[in-house]
Amino acid sequence: MTVVNNSVRNTARLAAAGLRALLVLTVICGVLYPLAVTGVAQAAFSEKANGSEVRSEGKVVGSSLLGQRYDKGHDKHGNPVPDLKFFQPRPSAGLGSNKDNGVNTRYDLQVSGATNLAASNTDLIKAVKERKHWVSVTYGVPEAKVPADAVTSSGSGLDPDVSPAYAQLQVDRVAKENHLDKAAVRRLVTGHTTGRVLGFMGEPRVNVLELNTALREMVQQKG
Repeated sequence: MTVVNNSVRNTARLAAAGLRALLVLTVICGVLYPLAVTGVAQAAFSEKANGSEVRSEGKVVGSSLLGQRYDKGHDKHGNPVPDLKFFQPRPSAGLGSNKDNGVNTRYDLQVSGATNLAASNTDLIKAVKERKHWVSVTYGVPEAKVPADAVTSSGSGLDPDVSPAYAQLQVDRVAKENHLDKAAVRRLVTGHTTGRVLGFMGEPRVNVLELNTALREMVQQKG
Protein backbone atom coordinates (compact mmCIF):
# COMPACT_ATOMS: atom_id res chain seq x y z
CA MET A 1 0.00 0.00 0.00
CA THR A 2 2.87 2.35 0.85
CA VAL A 3 4.45 1.69 -2.54
CA VAL A 4 1.17 2.55 -4.31
CA ASN A 5 0.77 5.79 -2.33
CA ASN A 6 4.35 6.82 -3.13
CA SER A 7 3.76 6.11 -6.78
CA VAL A 8 0.62 8.24 -6.80
CA ARG A 9 2.40 11.08 -4.97
CA ASN A 10 5.35 10.93 -7.39
CA THR A 11 3.03 10.99 -10.38
CA ALA A 12 1.11 13.95 -8.93
CA ARG A 13 4.34 15.77 -8.17
CA LEU A 14 5.64 15.24 -11.70
CA ALA A 15 2.32 16.33 -13.21
CA ALA A 16 2.32 19.47 -11.07
CA ALA A 17 5.92 20.24 -12.05
CA GLY A 18 5.05 19.73 -15.71
CA LEU A 19 2.02 21.99 -15.41
CA ARG A 20 4.08 24.72 -13.73
CA ALA A 21 6.70 24.47 -16.47
CA LEU A 22 3.97 24.69 -19.10
CA LEU A 23 2.47 27.80 -17.50
CA VAL A 24 5.86 29.51 -17.08
CA LEU A 25 6.93 28.77 -20.65
CA THR A 26 3.54 29.88 -21.95
CA VAL A 27 3.88 33.22 -20.20
CA ILE A 28 7.50 33.68 -21.31
CA CYS A 29 7.23 32.43 -24.90
CA GLY A 30 3.61 33.24 -25.59
CA VAL A 31 3.25 36.62 -23.84
CA LEU A 32 6.48 38.27 -22.66
CA TYR A 33 8.65 37.41 -25.68
CA PRO A 34 6.10 38.51 -28.33
CA LEU A 35 5.47 41.73 -26.40
CA ALA A 36 9.21 42.41 -26.16
CA VAL A 37 9.80 41.75 -29.87
CA THR A 38 6.77 43.87 -30.82
CA GLY A 39 7.92 46.69 -28.56
CA VAL A 40 11.46 46.71 -29.99
CA ALA A 41 10.12 46.51 -33.54
CA GLN A 42 7.70 49.40 -33.01
CA ALA A 43 10.34 51.52 -31.28
CA ALA A 44 13.23 50.90 -33.67
CA PHE A 45 11.61 49.83 -36.96
CA SER A 46 8.03 51.05 -36.79
CA GLU A 47 7.73 51.67 -40.56
CA LYS A 48 8.90 48.18 -41.49
CA ALA A 49 7.04 46.52 -38.62
CA ASN A 50 3.78 48.02 -39.87
CA GLY A 51 4.20 46.74 -43.41
CA SER A 52 6.25 49.52 -45.05
CA GLU A 53 3.08 51.44 -45.83
CA VAL A 54 3.12 54.18 -48.45
CA ARG A 55 0.74 57.08 -47.78
CA SER A 56 -0.70 59.75 -50.00
CA GLU A 57 -2.90 62.56 -48.66
CA GLY A 58 -3.02 60.81 -45.31
CA LYS A 59 -4.29 57.53 -46.75
CA VAL A 60 -2.46 54.22 -47.15
CA VAL A 61 -2.12 53.51 -50.87
CA GLY A 62 -0.08 50.33 -50.63
CA SER A 63 3.12 48.78 -49.38
CA SER A 64 6.55 49.54 -50.79
CA LEU A 65 7.26 45.80 -50.52
CA LEU A 66 4.52 44.72 -52.94
CA GLY A 67 3.84 45.57 -56.56
CA GLN A 68 0.45 46.57 -57.87
CA ARG A 69 -1.19 47.27 -61.20
CA TYR A 70 -2.19 50.66 -62.61
CA ASP A 71 -5.13 50.09 -64.92
CA LYS A 72 -8.00 52.24 -66.19
CA GLY A 73 -10.42 49.42 -66.82
CA HIS A 74 -10.76 46.33 -69.00
CA ASP A 75 -11.18 45.72 -72.70
CA LYS A 76 -14.02 43.77 -74.30
CA HIS A 77 -12.18 40.53 -73.60
CA GLY A 78 -11.86 41.29 -69.91
CA ASN A 79 -8.14 42.03 -70.05
CA PRO A 80 -6.84 44.95 -67.95
CA VAL A 81 -5.96 48.12 -69.85
CA PRO A 82 -2.87 49.86 -68.41
CA ASP A 83 -3.29 53.49 -67.40
CA LEU A 84 -0.36 55.14 -69.14
CA LYS A 85 -0.61 58.22 -66.95
CA PHE A 86 1.30 56.13 -64.43
CA PHE A 87 4.57 54.24 -64.58
CA GLN A 88 3.87 50.58 -65.21
CA PRO A 89 5.39 47.77 -63.12
CA ARG A 90 6.96 44.63 -64.47
CA PRO A 91 4.54 41.81 -65.30
CA SER A 92 3.32 39.72 -62.40
CA ALA A 93 3.90 35.97 -62.42
CA GLY A 94 3.05 33.93 -65.45
CA LEU A 95 2.33 36.44 -68.18
CA GLY A 96 -0.77 34.33 -68.75
CA SER A 97 -4.31 34.31 -67.45
CA ASN A 98 -5.80 32.78 -64.32
CA LYS A 99 -8.27 30.95 -66.54
CA ASP A 100 -5.51 29.29 -68.57
CA ASN A 101 -2.99 28.21 -65.98
CA GLY A 102 -4.07 29.42 -62.56
CA VAL A 103 -1.09 31.72 -62.07
CA ASN A 104 -1.10 35.20 -60.68
CA THR A 105 -1.30 37.85 -63.41
CA ARG A 106 -2.69 40.73 -61.38
CA TYR A 107 -0.52 40.99 -58.29
CA ASP A 108 -2.94 38.87 -56.29
CA LEU A 109 -1.24 38.51 -52.90
CA GLN A 110 -2.80 35.10 -52.36
CA VAL A 111 -1.00 33.67 -55.38
CA SER A 112 2.73 34.33 -55.14
CA GLY A 113 5.27 32.52 -57.24
CA ALA A 114 6.60 32.05 -60.75
CA THR A 115 5.37 29.65 -63.42
CA ASN A 116 8.72 27.83 -63.52
CA LEU A 117 8.41 27.65 -67.31
CA ALA A 118 11.66 26.88 -69.10
CA ALA A 119 13.20 29.47 -71.40
CA SER A 120 12.35 27.14 -74.29
CA ASN A 121 8.65 26.97 -73.40
CA THR A 122 6.60 28.13 -76.39
CA ASP A 123 3.92 29.81 -74.26
CA LEU A 124 6.53 31.82 -72.38
CA ILE A 125 8.33 32.80 -75.58
CA LYS A 126 5.05 33.92 -77.16
CA ALA A 127 4.07 35.96 -74.08
CA VAL A 128 7.47 37.66 -73.87
CA LYS A 129 7.40 38.55 -77.57
CA GLU A 130 3.90 40.00 -77.26
CA ARG A 131 4.89 42.00 -74.19
CA LYS A 132 8.05 43.28 -75.88
CA HIS A 133 6.04 44.41 -78.91
CA TRP A 134 3.53 46.19 -76.65
CA VAL A 135 6.29 48.02 -74.76
CA SER A 136 7.99 48.97 -78.02
CA VAL A 137 4.83 50.38 -79.59
CA THR A 138 3.53 52.02 -76.42
CA TYR A 139 6.72 53.83 -75.51
CA GLY A 140 8.19 54.31 -78.98
CA VAL A 141 11.45 52.42 -78.55
CA PRO A 142 13.06 49.64 -80.62
CA GLU A 143 12.36 46.16 -79.31
CA ALA A 144 16.09 45.64 -78.90
CA LYS A 145 16.14 48.36 -76.24
CA VAL A 146 13.31 46.94 -74.13
CA PRO A 147 14.73 45.90 -70.71
CA ALA A 148 14.28 42.31 -69.56
CA ASP A 149 12.24 43.30 -66.49
CA ALA A 150 9.69 44.99 -68.77
CA VAL A 151 8.72 41.62 -70.26
CA THR A 152 9.37 39.08 -67.49
CA SER A 153 8.02 38.60 -64.00
CA SER A 154 10.01 38.20 -60.81
CA GLY A 155 10.32 34.94 -58.92
CA SER A 156 7.54 35.94 -56.51
CA GLY A 157 5.43 37.77 -59.09
CA LEU A 158 5.05 40.58 -56.56
CA ASP A 159 8.24 42.60 -57.18
CA PRO A 160 7.52 46.29 -56.41
CA ASP A 161 10.57 47.57 -58.31
CA VAL A 162 11.62 48.08 -61.90
CA SER A 163 15.03 48.83 -63.33
CA PRO A 164 16.01 52.49 -63.84
CA ALA A 165 16.19 51.68 -67.56
CA TYR A 166 12.53 50.62 -67.69
CA ALA A 167 11.41 53.61 -65.61
CA GLN A 168 13.35 56.05 -67.80
CA LEU A 169 11.95 54.39 -70.91
CA GLN A 170 8.45 55.36 -69.76
CA VAL A 171 9.25 59.02 -68.97
CA ASP A 172 8.26 60.60 -72.29
CA ARG A 173 4.88 58.85 -72.45
CA VAL A 174 4.04 59.54 -68.80
CA ALA A 175 5.01 63.20 -69.18
CA LYS A 176 2.84 63.51 -72.30
CA GLU A 177 -0.18 61.84 -70.71
CA ASN A 178 0.02 64.16 -67.68
CA HIS A 179 1.04 67.31 -69.60
CA LEU A 180 4.24 67.58 -67.59
CA ASP A 181 7.73 68.68 -68.50
CA LYS A 182 9.81 65.67 -69.55
CA ALA A 183 12.88 66.91 -67.72
CA ALA A 184 10.89 67.24 -64.48
CA VAL A 185 9.55 63.70 -64.78
CA ARG A 186 13.02 62.40 -65.58
CA ARG A 187 14.37 64.08 -62.44
CA LEU A 188 11.55 62.47 -60.49
CA VAL A 189 12.66 59.04 -61.65
CA THR A 190 16.29 59.81 -60.84
CA GLY A 191 15.29 60.98 -57.37
CA HIS A 192 13.47 57.71 -56.71
CA THR A 193 16.26 55.48 -57.98
CA THR A 194 17.87 53.40 -55.25
CA GLY A 195 21.43 52.17 -55.73
CA ARG A 196 22.94 48.82 -54.86
CA VAL A 197 22.81 47.76 -51.21
CA LEU A 198 26.09 48.77 -49.54
CA GLY A 199 27.27 49.81 -52.97
CA PHE A 200 27.76 46.32 -54.38
CA MET A 201 24.80 44.02 -53.63
CA GLY A 202 21.86 43.72 -55.99
CA GLU A 203 20.97 46.11 -58.79
CA PRO A 204 19.78 49.74 -58.90
CA ARG A 205 15.99 49.88 -58.74
CA VAL A 206 12.98 52.17 -58.75
CA ASN A 207 10.00 51.50 -56.49
CA VAL A 208 6.98 51.96 -58.77
CA LEU A 209 4.46 52.73 -56.02
CA GLU A 210 6.62 55.40 -54.45
CA LEU A 211 7.38 56.87 -57.87
CA ASN A 212 3.71 56.99 -58.88
CA THR A 213 2.76 58.51 -55.54
CA ALA A 214 5.27 61.30 -56.14
CA LEU A 215 4.02 61.66 -59.71
CA ARG A 216 0.44 62.05 -58.53
CA GLU A 217 1.53 64.78 -56.14
CA MET A 218 3.39 66.52 -58.95
CA VAL A 219 0.28 66.46 -61.15
CA GLN A 220 -1.86 67.84 -58.34
CA GLN A 221 0.58 70.65 -57.66
CA LYS A 222 0.62 71.56 -61.35
CA GLY A 223 -3.15 71.53 -61.58
